[in-house]
Amino acid sequence: LLASDITKCHFGDSPCIIDSINDVIRRYPKGIPEIGLPPLDETALQDVSILDSPQRGPVWLTFHMRDNVNKGFNNATITHVEGFNRDPTKQRIVIKARIPRLVHEATYNMQGQWLLLKANTTGKLQSDFQNIHFTLIIKIIMEYRNNKRYLKIYELVPLVTLDRWIIWLNDLYKENSDLTIAINRAFNKNWVEFWNGVEPGLLKAFALAFTGVLNEVLENVAYDDMFLPDQSSTEKIQ
Repeated sequence: LLASDITKCHFGDSPCIIDSINDVIRRYPKGIPEIGLPPLDETALQDVSILDSPQRGPVWLTFHMRDNVNKGFNNATITHVEGFNRDPTKQRIVIKARIPRLVHEATYNMQGQWLLLKANTTGKLQSDFQNIHFTLIIKIIMEYRNNKRYLKIYELVPLVTLDRWIIWLNDLYKENSDLTIAINRAFNKNWVEFWNGVEPGLLKAFALAFTGVLNEVLENVAYDDMFLPDQSSTEKIQ
């Protein structure tokens, strides 16, 4: 069940749902373990591959990330929702949100070749996504357990725009710190082109992150328990 101080809404009441989700985000930055909501201020995520090019030819690159942590989900503001109707399978769910700053920290493994320049390195990275806007387009399936309806995400498509991306990869070339600095500066000077090149992999990472966070809650809280059982009023759970 939801915590007693979380506002319940009617099915499909988007303004109420927006207010309730934003209230939870603000008041529970450390998450709610009882319902599977992880910490939002520092969220651990699963490993992900951003690039996985075939290792042949003069130019190729593989880039994998582990020990992933996102910092900043607790500063998200939900701006729009669709769906969450009495029968949630009849319409896709859409959630739009803005985060002023999302910081991603990870350990990266990179192998690659750019003509005569080769790379085979592991190090720490930090990505700083500034004024980032998400649209999550979600399709769900229904499961029944103990005579209750539970939802599970089977497809989540993220659309992302942002004002600025700053990334720093430590130890790109351990034997040449000047080259490491120069390449990082080049990345950040040309971040739009760099973003366009790795966007599919980054969107995959965002999809995994949001699917993991949302499915944990959906696994623990029955869909009907999230909403008011009638159409009389919006109220707090007593």
